[in-house]
Amino acid sequence: MVEPLTRCGFIAVIGAPNVGKSTLVNALVGAKVAIVSHKVQTTRAAVRGIAMEGGAQLIFVDTPGIFAPKRRLDRAMVTTAWAGAHDADIVCLLLDARRGIDEETGGIIDRLKQVGRPCVAIINKVDLVDKPTLLAFAKEVNERLPLEATFMTSALTGDGVVDLKRWLAGRVPEGPWHYPEDQVSDAPMRQLAAEITREKLYARLHQELPYQSTVETDIWKELRDGTVRIEQTIFVERDSQRKIVLGKGGATIKAIGADARREIAVAIEKPVHLFLFVKVREGWGDDPERYREMGLEFPQE
Repeated sequence: MVEPLTRCGFIAVIGAPNVGKSTLVNALVGAKVAIVSHKVQTTRAAVRGIAMEGGAQLIFVDTPGIFAPKRRLDRAMVTTAWAGAHDADIVCLLLDARRGIDEETGGIIDRLKQVGRPCVAIINKVDLVDKPTLLAFAKEVNERLPLEATFMTSALTGDGVVDLKRWLAGRVPEGPWHYPEDQVSDAPMRQLAAEITREKLYARLHQELPYQSTVETDIWKELRDGTVRIEQTIFVERDSQRKIVLGKGGATIKAIGADARREIAVAIEKPVHLFLFVKVREGWGDDPERYREMGLEFPQE
């Protein structure tokens, strides 16, 4: 009996900040593996989401948005994004239909030419732009970058996602699967839980809180009654930020905790008891240990 053909490949999803990379990866996987926020540079380390399509296992690498780095954390994130592109079997360049090719996107396109990997353009948020504009945009991208294909999607509504997934399944290399068939991410649950809380933190305090704040899961304890006790610490850089996170009478952190607890419970399919603490950790952006916690290389300069 002939074994059925299997395929498996790594697909890096890259682009400027806030073009919808995490939303698209979640749509392709069919489960939440990457957090989503209006705040730019929400994704820090490369997050892997795993999807099955026929006999193909697609491993999507959601990379941090590529931008002009100013701080050490910025440099680490941009380095991680380009490493994801160089290591991939296929690179998906995600573009915002409304933005067109601005200076930031143009710089990414120019550098992609040097990566030497098969590249696909995905024009996202197509539901917000008229057809002539979309066609002109697609033409310009194809003139500037050698592409295997161009797709039009709306990651938010799911339009075009099925066609993209099928196409990728037929293009990844033949070979055995790297992960079990039912696995959707390679991130440990502790890390995913911390990321969910960070998402809720940004959702509540989008304007007030710098994106340098971070969350770590300190305790994860499975209890006899089938529930899970999780203790997490939210780290900020100044005491004024700590007060913002706590809110008047602890109201803000209570709301963040309630939102995070509900979503973590859905992710792990168990009732959750979530306890949040807020601590000031000055200058954590220059602490190599924090970078290791986030899965980033610490830039020496």
